[in-house]
Amino acid sequence: MSSPHLSVVIPVYNEASIVASAGEELAQELSRRGIDFEIVFAENGSTDSTPQILEELCARDPRLRWFHSEEPNYGAALKRGILEARGELLVCDEIDLCDLVFYDRALPLLERGEADLVVGSKAAKGASDERPLIRRLATRAHNRLLRVTLGFRGTDTHGLKAFRREKLLPVVDRCVVDMDVFASELVVRAWRDGIPVVEIPIQLHEKRRPSIHLFRRVPNVLKNVGKLVWVIRVRGD
Repeated sequence: MSSPHLSVVIPVYNEASIVASAGEELAQELSRRGIDFEIVFAENGSTDSTPQILEELCARDPRLRWFHSEEPNYGAALKRGILEARGELLVCDEIDLCDLVFYDRALPLLERGEADLVVGSKAAKGASDERPLIRRLATRAHNRLLRVTLGFRGTDTHGLKAFRREKLLPVVDRCVVDMDVFASELVVRAWRDGIPVVEIPIQLHEKRRPSIHLFRRVPNVLKNVGKLVWVIRVRGD
């Protein structure tokens, strides 16, 4: 089987209400653009009917596939999806976003060699973030924490990303944390390694409320950021 030009990796956890419609719409829009693609659904720990829906969805379209992980772990699922993807270019997407405007802006930057990693920023100048205020403040606090502790120079790490897979695979292999902070580690390490990174502002309008409550994430985020400080700053890995 030949490799597609683009792989899209989407972590999925308890998304029975939107996974089929969002997946079908994304596939239709990518087809309309004439892109040779695959979509990889990284289902992790769902307790609703998400696995059954994904099984039916992927059976209808060979460009769509999915895998199951027992543990609900966003970062581990995303990392596995990246490693199993086959495309030259790769987009890390969210099932409640599937923002084709980001694809239209990010993929040409990669194809023209203007960047190896494109980050869709919720905090860059020109972005529009329609999430509740508490979540917008949490994003800014997290990014400030990364700047203070790890010297991060960007404005956002979590959410939409597009990159040349072969350029980022060595970075992915070195990542040591999981859960929500894996996405941050990937971007922070890319910046620190001197990989050409471009941020583009996004217009963020989520299709549903978060599947995991914000405050349940905080202890794990702090623990994993602490681990990153130890590994990167102290050990120099």
